[in-house]
Amino acid sequence: MSRRTSFLRHAVRLAALGLGFLALGDAQAGAALARFPSLNGNSIVFEAHGNLWRVDRKGGRAERLTSEPGYDLMPRYSPDGKWIAFTGQYQANTDVYVIPAAGGEARRLTFHSDVVDGAPERWGPDNMVLGWTPDSKNVVFLSRRSSMNSWFGRYFTVPVEGGEEKLMPLDKGGAFSWSPDGKAIAYNRIFTNFRTWKRYTG
Repeated sequence: MSRRTSFLRHAVRLAALGLGFLALGDAQAGAALARFPSLNGNSIVFEAHGNLWRVDRKGGRAERLTSEPGYDLMPRYSPDGKWIAFTGQYQANTDVYVIPAAGGEARRLTFHSDVVDGAPERWGPDNMVLGWTPDSKNVVFLSRRSSMNSWFGRYFTVPVEGGEEKLMPLDKGGAFSWSPDGKAIAYNRIFTNFRTWKRYTG
């Protein structure tokens, strides 16, 4: 292969790659960033544009579940598929809410302000929903209350019907998952899910 032929092939590859990036940029210009997905059966709930949406796992048109003024994030299906818990930022506060899986009015489960004013985004939201107890009776969330260091959250549960919030016997943590028998959890000891890189431009 001549040097000229090799150069032309590389030039064609680079041009094709550049056109691919341009096409990707055009396709995503009006697209929403879908985040925090939760799966139950054939249904996926996720956050986009600050609201919750549901879509079939095979794809298709997404159905909007929330539309209240405020920001919704971290939706999590209950194990029995009847409820969706999420963290809602309404009326200058961040709390745990729940809605029926089919959609409906949001019901507030926690009533606790953050321990600091203007907490950095890298700490993540206070009263952040992480999941459910295996019996679908309680929402598990992470809160900075009762913490020795406001950088770290502790695990709490609150009944889906509302009521007293209970502290779980762990001093700090992050994302977690129950064992199949519901007797143990695997969890991140140090929570860094919302950390950012200083001056990152990648």
